[in-house]
Amino acid sequence: MIDSSKFPHPVYKDTVLAPLFEGVKAHHTTSITQINQAHLVMLCETGIVPLETGKQIAEALLEIEKDLADADPEYTGEYEDYFFLVEAELKKRLGPDIAGMLHTARSRNDMDHTVFKLALAKRCDALTQQALHLCDVLIKKAEIEKETLIVAYTHGQPAQPSTFGHYLSAALEVLLRDLERLNLARAGIDHCPMGAAAITTSGFPINRERMAELLGFSEPLLNSYGCIASVDYVTGLYSAMKLMFLHLGRVIQDMQFWSAFEVGQLYVPNSLVQISSIMPQKRNPVPIEHLRHLASITVGRCDAIVGTMHNTPFTDMNDSEGEVQQAGYAAFESGSRVLDLFAALIAASSINEERVAKNTDASCITITELADTLVREEGLSFRQAHEIAADTAKAVIAEQKPLRDGFDPFGKAFEAHAQKVSNMSEDQFMHAVSAENFVAIRTRPGGPAPSALDAALETYKQSAKALRAKNKSFADQSVQATLVRSAAFAKLVQE
Repeated sequence: MIDSSKFPHPVYKDTVLAPLFEGVKAHHTTSITQINQAHLVMLCETGIVPLETGKQIAEALLEIEKDLADADPEYTGEYEDYFFLVEAELKKRLGPDIAGMLHTARSRNDMDHTVFKLALAKRCDALTQQALHLCDVLIKKAEIEKETLIVAYTHGQPAQPSTFGHYLSAALEVLLRDLERLNLARAGIDHCPMGAAAITTSGFPINRERMAELLGFSEPLLNSYGCIASVDYVTGLYSAMKLMFLHLGRVIQDMQFWSAFEVGQLYVPNSLVQISSIMPQKRNPVPIEHLRHLASITVGRCDAIVGTMHNTPFTDMNDSEGEVQQAGYAAFESGSRVLDLFAALIAASSINEERVAKNTDASCITITELADTLVREEGLSFRQAHEIAADTAKAVIAEQKPLRDGFDPFGKAFEAHAQKVSNMSEDQFMHAVSAENFVAIRTRPGGPAPSALDAALETYKQSAKALRAKNKSFADQSVQATLVRSAAFAKLVQE
């Protein structure tokens, strides 16, 4: 007969222990299996556990893994958590003395943080791959659109001509920097807590380096207290993730603005548009709205995890474990959707060149180049040239004419401020104030001219290549660890 007094309070069971148990089943059973196998191999290799005993434990672990997968157990409260369920299954098969040997020189403390690091590393690597795919999409689109004119806005108002390729390259630069930050955070995960045990390591002659190798980490996390107390691998990762989606959200908001009827600069194809149920004229690019709120949700989820760490004690604590970790995985889910959908939107959308031309004509956005040209060609000071350009702009806007038709107002303004007649012909004037000329002569590094953009894109390609190589090295490290661990564990079974 089961002693019910040993079971947890029903409310504690339902509100905490059962959800934690289900979370482990959903996210962490594979990692727990990996840790059990690696730890057993290490114990046998160091002589802490005899080989014959290790073989018995290894065989039992394989049986338990299969039986639990087939049974899909529900939480009953008989055992505190999944760890104790596995230990209980070992005892049933081997007895308490042999079963208890597996837990020599380790604790749930170092196991928990190792489990979480393995889960975060896998998710971070997958998210990085998706972000690198978005980089590829942005590079390709920027190359295609490097001469496609757009109206660039500042403070919500038309400012100067640029190109869609130039704009996308700016977004790409930020994404590459975000990936660098994410890569640094990923490196912070790449240190194994196993061997720290509860806090202070163990008096047994464990091999922490071997545990790191068997689990796919580059090396152990050195300080054993820090293995169970430091959560900067959590805060660093979610902070880096937050910035990526915060920054993407700003570009997404531009897409919303550009696709508005009044602006009409961005054309979103029908495959990414929904219609109104009552207004047949409406073309609603609602995927952009979904991108915006999904990016914001991801930012909020990252903030929630980092915020939970605020003012917590520097020790082992549930605030950084269990449900907190599981809640954080939702940020990867929503973030993944953002990266895939945004890549599809960028690839499929195009610039409405007719609307760009109309908005350019209506807003006089090439007027800066008129002032610059007067400085270069007429020998005027920039302030004097600026006054001439300002008067010219006011005149054509008042007459609702495009700037290219403003040669007469320009001539009057030039005479009024320069006290002489301009040497510029009407054709030269029209060329100077054309959007094509505006872009073409901005050849300085980082400018929108095709030659400058081509050079920049080559730099971005190299940056993406280096990030992809680092991402692959993490993946290769994990694959190699799986092979080494599996071989060592199989050898143990066969001893």
